[in-house]
Amino acid sequence: MRPLILVTNDDGVHSHGITALQNAMKEIGDVYVVAPDRERSAVGHALTLHRPLKAEEIRETVFSVNGTPTDCVALGIHKILPRKPDLIASGINKGSNLGDDITYSGTVSAAMEGTLLGVPSFAISMAGDRPFLFESALPFAQKIARYILDKPLQPDTFINMNVPNIQLSKIKGMRLTRQGKRVYDNAMQELFSPGGEQYYWIGGGKPVWDSDEENDIQAVISSYVSVTPLHLDLTNYTVLEELKTRWRD
Repeated sequence: MRPLILVTNDDGVHSHGITALQNAMKEIGDVYVVAPDRERSAVGHALTLHRPLKAEEIRETVFSVNGTPTDCVALGIHKILPRKPDLIASGINKGSNLGDDITYSGTVSAAMEGTLLGVPSFAISMAGDRPFLFESALPFAQKIARYILDKPLQPDTFINMNVPNIQLSKIKGMRLTRQGKRVYDNAMQELFSPGGEQYYWIGGGKPVWDSDEENDIQAVISSYVSVTPLHLDLTNYTVLEELKTRWRD
């Protein structure tokens, strides 16, 4: 039996990135696409609780959902797919999901939700600006998909990939990385309307990051695909043990 693969994203069901990923995954297994009806970038791991969700089959095995990427994964697994998928592929995101950005990313959160529901998952993003060369990411998406299907990840673990947005021939290879640290300087813009009304715009700041060769950001800067295993357990075990020795009721 061919693997059953659920493809999703946060850029919307009509994104060129998800179509490219869908076609790449079709070479590996049977593919269903369940994705938001519009762009849902930076929604994180949001789940819709206060209104009903609607899923519309816009093409054969392609479903549009009026919700978040997390909604799409949950709905796909529990209601739309004929059985539990063997793999979830989330992307290809228009822009990077590096360092601290992963905490905001709907693309990464879709892979996180899949992992929570017991399905091996990975997220893949293009690191760079338009125009996006999605074809450069496809061989690496297929490689990691086949690896995960052949050698399942440890429980509560999924993969976050970032592909440099350059020609495939210029990518040096894949590099195993840790999550880096990226901070945006002046990311909250204070602006005024023509009538003098003050408002704020999030974004547009210049990022700064640590230059450790082992982190995801530096790998992409050096023209490598970063492959970062992420774990759902956020416990800081070092501090936990320290607190156990110092805690007083």
